[in-house]
Amino acid sequence: MSQNDPQWGGDRNKKGGPPNLDEIFRNIINKINALLGNKIPQNNAPVNQSSGSGATGVFVVLGALLALWLASGTYMVDEREDAVVTRFGKYVETVVHPGLHWHLPYPIESRELVNMTEIRSLDVGVRGDAGSNSEASLMLTSDQNIIQIQLEVQYTLNSAKDFLFDNRFIDGGRDVVKQTAESAIREVVGRNKVDYVLNEGRGKIAEDTKEIMQSLLNRYGTGMTIARVNISDVQPPEQVQAAFADAVKARQDKSRLINEGTAYANDVIPKASGMAARLNEEAEGYREQIVARAEGDASRFKQIAAEYVKSPQVTRDRMYLDAMQSMYQNTTKVLVDQKAGGSLLYLPLDKLMQMNGAAASVNADAAKPAATSSAPVAVNSETPANRVNRGERDGR
Repeated sequence: MSQNDPQWGGDRNKKGGPPNLDEIFRNIINKINALLGNKIPQNNAPVNQSSGSGATGVFVVLGALLALWLASGTYMVDEREDAVVTRFGKYVETVVHPGLHWHLPYPIESRELVNMTEIRSLDVGVRGDAGSNSEASLMLTSDQNIIQIQLEVQYTLNSAKDFLFDNRFIDGGRDVVKQTAESAIREVVGRNKVDYVLNEGRGKIAEDTKEIMQSLLNRYGTGMTIARVNISDVQPPEQVQAAFADAVKARQDKSRLINEGTAYANDVIPKASGMAARLNEEAEGYREQIVARAEGDASRFKQIAAEYVKSPQVTRDRMYLDAMQSMYQNTTKVLVDQKAGGSLLYLPLDKLMQMNGAAASVNADAAKPAATSSAPVAVNSETPANRVNRGERDGR
């Protein structure tokens, strides 16, 4: 503003001197009075007004301004927030209880509200982001292979004071979390081989990365808690993806063949085990049978020997008859050598047995009417087989 402006008393100071303070103060009062609806009396009012009314109006305005200034220190804290109060920039306290609170107005004290329950997230190694190009996501494994990893990190706050005073505020503290994540994932990947990282080790690598990140953030005093670390993508560099695809296919073929072999073994081994068990049982039964038969034969031989000592001839004849009976039971034809004529006699035993059976049936039929007759009929009960046996004993 120019010093010659009438509202600053410029018309009273034509010589370029300092402005009239009374005029400046009067102009301020006029502006405040206009805002309040012209309720404050002016010093240049008519003579019938009280001389002290101007001073009273000034005090009223100052009191209102003081009340407004004190009321500016009132603030509300939500359930999800913590309030950090500072006095001339120095930390005073952290208000964690929700509700209405008050602090000394600015510029003596100030507060800053921090959302403590919000889940913040960022991506590490994603192409297209600033500072996260493909080169930033390339990492070296323990077996000297290069892979490309993309991470998704989620974190919350555990201390509003540490978050505000111990962080370099670049993008709300995301830069600290991002650098910590890159450092942690490189350390974990550097301890493992490429096959483990690409296949079965994703979950373990993410868990180890989370632990290292939390340890670093606690050491830095950032007031942050890592909620979750997820490996969204891991793959070899584009230049060698074809070779890695062949290697992955070979591992899949290996797993498939192993599964097929396991399935075949599961099918064959139980059958072979069952057959082996059955053969073992059969062999055990055969052994017990042979042993029992041998023990029986030995016991019978001992009994025969004892009887032979008592009567040798009778025992010898009995043994001969038993042997001949067991032998002729399995044959249907017998050749008999007659000592007198020197010719052979052919005896078809099967025919004789059939004839013997037919004769028995005829005798049974004849016996029925004979039972009603008064005169008995004599029937020769001697069969050809009995005559043969009697002839053999006579010839012997």
